[in-house]
Amino acid sequence: MSEPSVEVRAPAEQAEGTRSQVLRWLKALGEPVSEHEPLIELETDKVTVEVAAPASGVLSEILKAERDEVAPGALLGRIAPADHQARHSDEPAVAAGPSMAPGAAGPSAPAAAPGADPTRVSPAVRRLLAERGLTAAQVRGTGSDGRITVDDVLGQPSSPAGMPAEGEVVARGERLAVGGPGVRRVPHSAVRMRIAARMVESLLRTAPHVTTVFEVDLAAVLEHRRRHREALAERGISLTLTAYFVRAAVEAIKAVPEANSRWTDEALEVYEGVNFGIGTAAPDGLVVPVLRSAETLDLEQTARGIEELVRRARADGLRPEDVRGGTFTLSNHGVSGSLFATPIILPRGQAAILGVGKLQKRAVVMEGPDEDRIEIRPRCYATLTIDHRVMDGERANRFMQVLTERLSRWTD
Repeated sequence: MSEPSVEVRAPAEQAEGTRSQVLRWLKALGEPVSEHEPLIELETDKVTVEVAAPASGVLSEILKAERDEVAPGALLGRIAPADHQARHSDEPAVAAGPSMAPGAAGPSAPAAAPGADPTRVSPAVRRLLAERGLTAAQVRGTGSDGRITVDDVLGQPSSPAGMPAEGEVVARGERLAVGGPGVRRVPHSAVRMRIAARMVESLLRTAPHVTTVFEVDLAAVLEHRRRHREALAERGISLTLTAYFVRAAVEAIKAVPEANSRWTDEALEVYEGVNFGIGTAAPDGLVVPVLRSAETLDLEQTARGIEELVRRARADGLRPEDVRGGTFTLSNHGVSGSLFATPIILPRGQAAILGVGKLQKRAVVMEGPDEDRIEIRPRCYATLTIDHRVMDGERANRFMQVLTERLSRWTD
């Protein structure tokens, strides 16, 4: 009796309502796989998750192709025993997309080159070949054993005969208006689609946004940082200005607890702990890793925690749990040169988000006992965007008063 195949399933422990999309298969049909070897990458709205092979053997079925939606626990494919070499058809056993019946030919599965092994073309490459009107025979593979990679396909000019005409219905039922020569079509990733949907939902349908803008004097913070930065660096900790803003924001939340809350139809839910989201530029877009229980940390612990989260975010190494459960968020858009941004759209389920602009030396009028004087001071703009259902302008301004006062008078 032959050994049964092993199912490959998506992680089941995702947060409620979270869906994923297949980013890429790391193995082609018929290729051997080893237990615990990365087999498939799933892209959620925030992170990329690797699914490891649950057993050793041969990848015998792919049931979810690139860009297919995947629910928690969904069946993705199957692994057959290592001696499984049967081939039941000329086409690989890939599940059909919504626009075609199982086994039917269609735009998502162009024929492989004559004499070529179709299992050497991954679902991602197969889909891209179809979109660009190419066949595998037209592309020289530079991957291992001559396999065709996505970059190989992108490096080829599209076939005019293979491109859909303007308004033509393509796979998955969309209408594509072809702009002619010089137009490059970049499909939306799951991350970008989810970000777009949530931003529109938050701004237009969920929370009425109001923003207050304050200017912050950072002379005291910079002096404190100058005195302590080297000692922390010797312990492997980078003391960034973000750490100071997190600490000051935690104190402001203590004064205005509703800033760390969420609106529901029945009541305002005020969180006891501060799970602080840190907006971070990652390779595939903005992600918001969460510094948990920020109210329990000191400045050094805050700096260490932020550094670790940012490092993993930029290395595409965040885990799903790293981006869940945020209760308040900081967007440090000043690192890329922005003076201030308004409104910064509220993350779903949060009542406020803090924005920090670019640090600049500015000429400031300082009041003296006898006469005013002009000084050069290091300053930046800070904004607080709020859900106006949760708090009004007076409470938002109170938050910012506490924040700016703490930063401008920073002491050990």
